[in-house]
Amino acid sequence: MDLYRSTFVGLLLLNSVVFVRSYRSKTGSFSETPSNSEKVEHRGREDDDAERIRQLKWKFLPVFLLVNGADWLQGPYIYPIYKDEKGLPESMVALLFMVGFLSGGISASFAGTFADRFGRKAGCLAYCVIYSCSCLTLLTDRIEVLFLGRILGGISGTLLYSVFESWLVAEYNKLMIADEGSALSGIFSMMTTLNSFVAIVAGILAGWLVDHVGTAKAPFMASLGCMSIAFIAISKTWSENYGSRREDTAEATSLLAEEAKEDYVQVPATSALKLILADKNILTLALTSCFFEGTLFLFIFFKFPALKLCHELSGSTTDLPFGLIFAILMCCMMFGSMLYNNVSTSASSLPRKQILIYTLVAASLCFFVPAHVREENVVLWCFCVFEVCCGIYYPSMGSLKSKLIEDGMRASVYTILRVPLNAFVVLALSMTQEGEHHRSMMFTLCSGLLLAAALAVYRILA
Repeated sequence: MDLYRSTFVGLLLLNSVVFVRSYRSKTGSFSETPSNSEKVEHRGREDDDAERIRQLKWKFLPVFLLVNGADWLQGPYIYPIYKDEKGLPESMVALLFMVGFLSGGISASFAGTFADRFGRKAGCLAYCVIYSCSCLTLLTDRIEVLFLGRILGGISGTLLYSVFESWLVAEYNKLMIADEGSALSGIFSMMTTLNSFVAIVAGILAGWLVDHVGTAKAPFMASLGCMSIAFIAISKTWSENYGSRREDTAEATSLLAEEAKEDYVQVPATSALKLILADKNILTLALTSCFFEGTLFLFIFFKFPALKLCHELSGSTTDLPFGLIFAILMCCMMFGSMLYNNVSTSASSLPRKQILIYTLVAASLCFFVPAHVREENVVLWCFCVFEVCCGIYYPSMGSLKSKLIEDGMRASVYTILRVPLNAFVVLALSMTQEGEHHRSMMFTLCSGLLLAAALAVYRILA
């Protein structure tokens, strides 16, 4: 078995062991065990809370996994379809990526306000339509249409990382759960774990589709099917919620949506920006999000060229298995999310701030080593550890943001947080050059920025 297949099998076994151990140690949605008298007094409330959380999960998670699955199907081939199938030079590919991130940065200035004003459900439906149109643009080789596709992709990326989470948190807050923190943190962790599993399957499926259909366009067309199903599910099963100044008590979902709409007070983007600038904790999260997620997007762009160089230096003449590599990395992300879930729910759990610091430092090392080492297995395993860090980072950051940002401005703040992120990626991609030296320089820069983010979290975040 070669490096990639053996790594994949080993990671599958590791994830299976961790999953089984987590399942055996699971004690339910509420880990606290009250005394007998408390059990009698509160059993009805706890059972009701657990049932409402279960219903919310079944309403949200299938749709969340569908829209992310559509995105994951494209992951292994978004770079190869431009570089290899369409024959574009790396500078042009970088320009296409840059336009996408620039579009995401511009759309972040109004997408959150749109979702808070007209509804998070409407924003999710808009995402399905815009993303589908982005996929369709890849059926042509016309460069202007490809640029249009990246513009649409940037807008949809902003929506994906803001309106879905905003809808979930707003619906969760309506439930008025007694033990808010641990239950919501558990949902975020479950989202990341299941999302990683879907990504693994999507990577294998994408590789299978390309091998059997003979074109890298196949995964993008499969994404259209996922989007169509998600659009129908959102339309039929989700209620609408809005960014409102006051939270209502838990009523019927449709009544709540109407009340929220009537009571809505529009939150200007300037107000959300003032909130970010005035709160050092949110500002620290903004910096951390910019540096970590910015390096993640650069990692998406540079990982295959870096592995391809190491593959060639090893003397191999075979093509890289892009779909399998993607599945390997998603296995690592899944392991990270399960690791976070175990650490955050254990009796001696670490504070989320401390978890975030350790994650940022480990991620920094994962960029520093590949900048100076050309061994294929070392580079692959560094990339694997970085994906483990991603699996820990997302639920940790989601939990911190849910505590620090008020619901009425949530989508607006989330989208504004993506402005510096997109600006950072646009700046980095605008300087992209062919060759190993530039890539090593970018990896070193990413390593330094992640260390700076860790220091900021350590010194500033409450």
